[in-house]
Amino acid sequence: MLIGKLRDGRVVAVKRLYENNCKRVEQFMNEIDILTRLHHPNLVTLYGCTSRHSRELLLVYEFIPNGTVADHLHGGDSRRGSPSWNTRMKIAIETANALAYLHASDVIHRDVKTNNILLDNNFCVKVADFGLSRLFPTHLTHVSTAPQGTPGYVDPEYHECYQLTDKSDVYSFGVVLVELISSLPAVDICRHRHEINLSNMAINKIQSNALHELVDSNIGFDTDDKIRSMITAMAELAFQCLQNDGDMRPSMQEVVEALLRIQRMNKTGETDKGHPDDDDAGLSKNNTSLVSPDSVTAKWSSSSTTPNGST
Repeated sequence: MLIGKLRDGRVVAVKRLYENNCKRVEQFMNEIDILTRLHHPNLVTLYGCTSRHSRELLLVYEFIPNGTVADHLHGGDSRRGSPSWNTRMKIAIETANALAYLHASDVIHRDVKTNNILLDNNFCVKVADFGLSRLFPTHLTHVSTAPQGTPGYVDPEYHECYQLTDKSDVYSFGVVLVELISSLPAVDICRHRHEINLSNMAINKIQSNALHELVDSNIGFDTDDKIRSMITAMAELAFQCLQNDGDMRPSMQEVVEALLRIQRMNKTGETDKGHPDDDDAGLSKNNTSLVSPDSVTAKWSSSSTTPNGST
């Protein structure tokens, strides 16, 4: 990625296509097609591009100066206890909002990961990289296609059945949620072989009531009761997103609603479950409320299998 400046003073990021083969050109054209029809405050803005017949293929985006979520959680910009829990909560909500908007616009991102979630200087989210994204006509239940994506984030059902749905993004977002509470990368070959994939580790820790072994100890889990409750609720939501069966996962809009309820716990100290003015406090499709880890384990362990993390 190159950095430049337009004549009007705007700083831009320039994505250059180095391999001019059919697959790369297809991704180049796909990204243009997707981003020229979508406009959302949490999606990166495409300013322009070269012609597909140009000697070099270039995409010109707004420049997002603060790196990626991955950089801040476990990369070169990571620092102990940073970002704060409230910032991580904000990142989760804004990313979920962007994905819900994509799904409402009949687009599946297909490569949701913390390396594709950019941050500005105020830690506002800009979801990027739409080269693998697919338009998803509303009359179809799925798109049959060879699985693509990044190891550690690929929906195991998609990998097994070659059927892409919006729930594939939900699975990948579940991995992002676990990264936000653990500060661990989605894949790490230095971990125990059953925990190389973060999704496997998260499922195992939650089912064994050992969430404290997963959570980053520097973000307030052990020192702040409200943060502890919010992290526990986010882990429960991630658990639902990581179900092997896509039909058991919430939609992205339901994920947004659940995250907003979790955020409100910072003010109330408890979820909105049972509040007389909030009839949809649970995830409506599965009639699932935010409950304790023991309840989650009891509900899911008999009907779900541990994601195998295949790519």
